[in-house]
Amino acid sequence: MKVVITGGTGFIGLRLARKILAGGMLAGPGEGRQTVDEMVLFDVVLPPERPEGLDDRVTLVQGEIADRAAVDALIDRPDIAVFHLASVVSGGGEKDFDLAMRVNLDGGLNVLEACRSLGSAPRVLFTSSIATFGGAAMPDVVGDLVKQTPQTTYGMTKAILELIVNDYTRKGFLDGRSARLPTVIIRPGKPNAAASGFFSGMFREPLNGIDFSIPVPTDVRHPVIGYRTVVDGIHALYEADGAAIGDDRAVTLPSTSATVEELMAALGNAAGGRTLGTLDVKPDPFIMDIVKTWPQAASADRAVALGLPQDASLEAIVKAFIEDYVDA
Repeated sequence: MKVVITGGTGFIGLRLARKILAGGMLAGPGEGRQTVDEMVLFDVVLPPERPEGLDDRVTLVQGEIADRAAVDALIDRPDIAVFHLASVVSGGGEKDFDLAMRVNLDGGLNVLEACRSLGSAPRVLFTSSIATFGGAAMPDVVGDLVKQTPQTTYGMTKAILELIVNDYTRKGFLDGRSARLPTVIIRPGKPNAAASGFFSGMFREPLNGIDFSIPVPTDVRHPVIGYRTVVDGIHALYEADGAAIGDDRAVTLPSTSATVEELMAALGNAAGGRTLGTLDVKPDPFIMDIVKTWPQAASADRAVALGLPQDASLEAIVKAFIEDYVDA
């Protein structure tokens, strides 16, 4: 079978690709598991050099997710698995409404329509976000049964696609699953336009000896998930039995609710005797206005019942990052 990962050359996309390649098989359309014989990583920007860990089954394709013809050319086999990760992130979406609508909403519809046209009801995994929650009535702890009133354009586009995935699945057009992600930590490399990016920067930069300013107060609380766990969770939700998921195909992945102060403490505990860059707090009104609309904690009862993985601790996330990206 063929595997398509949109946003495939990003951090999560590449880690997911390597996991699938190592396993060699996935659940396919209909019954049973199938051997992965082809994989396409589709992204708007490709890395200058071919990433490590990709064998000759993998092709990298550059293009726009909002280009329907380009998406149709990717999704061209009935025996296919699609992981739709491509997205304009939160901060970028707030600054450019039209771009967020074109990429997140129109691009997502392109993927789903291409899958529907196959007639084979392929499995499709869409990465959503807890930014779908918000509003004055939002409880302290959100979950799969909480009403969604997103307060960012990013969150709005994700919420709409969750509903469309549900309906396309109900109609039998595809077998969809939406992985509703907490903030993923710790992302390596350069910062992106995500308003949540500082949750990675406050670990990444100090561990590399660089000073970092946190743009929100230390009592801000937010749900986070480790990057290893999120890849394992996406994979597990794709493989989960559809009947066990039920008619609501959007599942909030397990997270750890922590304050910025608790995250700072986890960094110190996991770093041991390392010399770290310093952390200070310099509030950024743009970031604070977005972050204050997000939930402080998220329950994941359905995800746990489905057997999706959970992080052991905040310190474990930091130690994994040190192993994979600092000491590697």
